[in-house]
Amino acid sequence: MRDFYGVTLPSGLMLGTAQYPSPAVMQAAFADSGASVATVSLRREAGQGQAFWDIIRALDVHVLPNTAGCHSAREAVTTARMAREVFETNWIKLEVLGHADTLQPDPFGLLEAAETLAAEGFEVFPYTTEDQVLAQHLLEAGCKVLMPWGAPIGSGRGLNNPYGLRTLRAAFPDVPMVIDAGLGLPSQATAAIEMGFDAVLLNTAVAQAGDPAAMARAFGLAVQAGALARAADPMEPRDMAAPSTPLIGKAWL
Repeated sequence: MRDFYGVTLPSGLMLGTAQYPSPAVMQAAFADSGASVATVSLRREAGQGQAFWDIIRALDVHVLPNTAGCHSAREAVTTARMAREVFETNWIKLEVLGHADTLQPDPFGLLEAAETLAAEGFEVFPYTTEDQVLAQHLLEAGCKVLMPWGAPIGSGRGLNNPYGLRTLRAAFPDVPMVIDAGLGLPSQATAAIEMGFDAVLLNTAVAQAGDPAAMARAFGLAVQAGALARAADPMEPRDMAAPSTPLIGKAWL
């Protein structure tokens, strides 16, 4: 597992903490998934108060506050500053949304906010697209992690642009990357890890499943399977069939 700002995570699964039927269900999902990071929105924490923060602490995972719902660099920077005070961490998942329907990142606002926060000592996890030019600018701004989307947030569509994601991964082989948003099935998480991404982050697919704890466990196992397959050096696709049974010793009639 690659380092994230000097922290080596035991699992490549990151889970959100919103939309669960109850705090108990959320706790069960984290316990069954083996997730190593919990993302928390400052807005949600403020609404739940100290009790919710106590629950998050009890999960015994790394906390990644996020600026969910922010639509300008100024709003995201202000939210990040407050989150650092509340959660006592320099980690911040930076979201600056630019489109109301797709929740696609605003590349201009994202870069502006990333530059400001990195200069203030934040360790920024930017929610971005598979755009390589934007990725380069984010890295130059001080980001040491990239979080490209798989698909629009909450859509469950998986990896919408495999080619773009593969080329992004290949362009920056030494940069830790997390597929963030859009995953709906464990198989999609496996595909992301097999592709070379270091982790996946999801919320809706687990929180809104009929059995969140069971789905969380499935995602945890899927991430493990993807990592094992990647490490095993999988075969390359072929254009033609290749028989697995040797012809030597075959009976000729």
